[in-house]
Amino acid sequence: MKLNPIGITTENTSSHTLSFSHTYIKLQRRKMKASHIALCTLMVLLLAEVQVSMAVTCSPVQLSPCVSAITSSNPPSSLCCSKIREQKPCLCQYVRNPNLKKFVDSPNARRVASTCGTPFPRC
Repeated sequence: MKLNPIGITTENTSSHTLSFSHTYIKLQRRKMKASHIALCTLMVLLLAEVQVSMAVTCSPVQLSPCVSAITSSNPPSSLCCSKIREQKPCLCQYVRNPNLKKFVDSPNARRVASTCGTPFPRC
């Protein structure tokens, strides 16, 4: 039996070291596996969001259920809110259009979007 520098016999340490190393490697593999699963889940969610955004057909006419809420102090209808959520990826495009800007970029339009729980994007 040899003593190592810290006074423990080599015979005892080698089996404990192997056991510890094996346990450590198993834990590291589990952590890596969990990280990979989390990363894959995040990627799927991001890709799904991109697919939803790309599937929207930008049509300002789709916001017609919101006209009364935007032009007055009336609260938005549930149909209006669903259309704003649906058309959210298009709002910046509408703001850049001079014919739509005064309608879409008005304080009332921002109020309606906020009331619907859809924050107006920064364009």
